[in-house]
Amino acid sequence: MDRNQKILVCGLYETVNRAFMRRLEREGFLNIFDTSKTSLDLVSQASVKSCFNDYKPNIIIYTGSVGGGIAVNIKHPAELLYRNTISQANVINTAKETGIDKLIFFASSCVYPRESSQPIKEEHLLTGSLEETSAPYAISKISGIKMCEAYNREYGTNFVAVVPATIYGPDDDFDPITAHVISALINKFHDAKEKNKDFVEIWGSGAPRREFIFADDLVDACIFLLDNYNEITHINVGCSRDYAISELADIMSRVVGYKGNVKYNTNKPDGVMQKLLDSNRINSLGWRPKTTLEKGIAVTYEWFSKYEKTIAKKEST
Repeated sequence: MDRNQKILVCGLYETVNRAFMRRLEREGFLNIFDTSKTSLDLVSQASVKSCFNDYKPNIIIYTGSVGGGIAVNIKHPAELLYRNTISQANVINTAKETGIDKLIFFASSCVYPRESSQPIKEEHLLTGSLEETSAPYAISKISGIKMCEAYNREYGTNFVAVVPATIYGPDDDFDPITAHVISALINKFHDAKEKNKDFVEIWGSGAPRREFIFADDLVDACIFLLDNYNEITHINVGCSRDYAISELADIMSRVVGYKGNVKYNTNKPDGVMQKLLDSNRINSLGWRPKTTLEKGIAVTYEWFSKYEKTIAKKEST
């Protein structure tokens, strides 16, 4: 990549936005912009057009609009479907209209059918029914994948739709209600340790298996794809290993230093039982992740511990 190219990181996924900015600044890119702290309204086509015309980027990294864990998917299906669909349509179409050289679009592993064979290959998309609890969000992301593909076919654009494993890392949402599983559990286990609670409650049975990718590894993969991937269709980015939620709880106890028990609330939904991505396509191009799950959680917990009071204040407002 040319370090003089203008790169615009837009979207509301702070974990990935900041990981991108850290990496690009460290590598000496001279023209990088992050719109997460600006007045950019992704739902407004006029706002997106104004932003792109002001920054005049060569490369767009679109990290997404509204998201969250099972609780958010159950409570806000309409908002997830509407805001994501409109926002990504504005970004993708404006990228085409303004002649962007390359765009990275973030999808989600929930786009694949609930009963996909494991590991999940890219061609499994649209071959079966979705997990009900996340279907509206998944449908919006499928629309984004297919929009990138359609624009590539019709207009000759170079828009790459990336399907990552569940992302975690510093700067994440740590609210136990709205966050994805790792960040929610970091908050829960830390709170239990600090208050000497006898147990931590986790939704579901503990049996579902999930694959996770550290934000810095995902950024590394995207930078690799900017240089090495020019295909029309989407691509998986994972770690080729998944963990039962009960295994994740054991790792969390170890990293946080919590000595109490874990109780599973089986009255709450498990979600899909397994979502392990087949990452052979990106692996065959020469990319693999570097961060183990325990190391990534340790780095994330260190960040959380440092900024815990700031996070708690933000969540209470």
